[in-house]
Amino acid sequence: MREPLFRTRDEPSPLPDFCSLPVLFTLLVTGALAATVVWLAAGNHRDFSGYSVGILFVTWLVLVLGVMLCLLRAWLQRLPGHLPYIAAWLLIMPIVGTASWVAHGLDESLRMGLLSDGATTFVFDNVLIAALLGAAILRYFYVAAQWRLRLAAVTRAQVEALQARIRPHFLFNSMNTVAALIPVDPAAAERTVEDLAELFRAALGQHEQGDGTLGEELALLDRYLAIEQLRLGERLRVQRELDDLPPGFPLPRLLLQPLLENAVRHGVQPLREGGVVTLRGERRGDAIVIEIANPLPSSPARGGNGHGLDSVRRRVAFRYGPRAAVQAGPQGERYVVSLQLPLENKESGDARLDRR
Repeated sequence: MREPLFRTRDEPSPLPDFCSLPVLFTLLVTGALAATVVWLAAGNHRDFSGYSVGILFVTWLVLVLGVMLCLLRAWLQRLPGHLPYIAAWLLIMPIVGTASWVAHGLDESLRMGLLSDGATTFVFDNVLIAALLGAAILRYFYVAAQWRLRLAAVTRAQVEALQARIRPHFLFNSMNTVAALIPVDPAAAERTVEDLAELFRAALGQHEQGDGTLGEELALLDRYLAIEQLRLGERLRVQRELDDLPPGFPLPRLLLQPLLENAVRHGVQPLREGGVVTLRGERRGDAIVIEIANPLPSSPARGGNGHGLDSVRRRVAFRYGPRAAVQAGPQGERYVVSLQLPLENKESGDARLDRR
């Protein structure tokens, strides 16, 4: 089963994936810095061979630690409260002690003379350094996990606020459209009510939590446009170029609908002659790009505050990480919002915790 996107306050923070490249890189950098500090503190700055051996030993030690903690992560994660981090810290010391004892034994057996200290001193010093550095790095991972959980909670609150808010003018206009259609075209009125019901079901969070799909979001956009088409008539013209998009691509719910609503409200509605809203999508390398473009009126429509676009930016950054981008601005006589979303996402804990 997939892990829930949002944990309760009493749930422990997840341990990092010690086999992932970002975590291993962090451990390697920390170990290399520690070895460099010890080498500099020794005062023999010309002993580059000893420094090279120290870096090699630290690299091997970090890989051993990473593999061991990765194999034990599932067991550690089942411990309650903060015990996963405490148990991981306690495991570091015997692993480092055993590896140090083995390294010292190999140095003596091969008579390389790389280690001048006795076995006891060498093992004790390494265990002490590992205990201090392990506590610091695990504290860093814990704080980072707590920050991601808080970010998830904030994002969840923003999504719930977005889902709970239906713009009154859209609701009233839609109901007026239904009332006007009932005596002249009951079938169209019924379709409009069904479309409006689907929009409300999505906006009020009746679906399961987590991602939807691009296909579901595009179907929701069609229902929204069908309602606005009845209200605006020939003033609203829609151009679709979406054939290259994968319908099963995971997409946060109600991500595109606010952008399309802004395009209709601020781009088409203020113009007496109306205009064309363009929905365009394509694959670009390992990402998909979705663009929503609308005419740019000479004077901006009242009521725009940019909150919808800011919310989309935050949700995209949280869901897809730094590889994603949202760009918006005028291009000639049109206003274009462009979303670049990676086809392959990085590990959940680093960008989204759900991933979902």
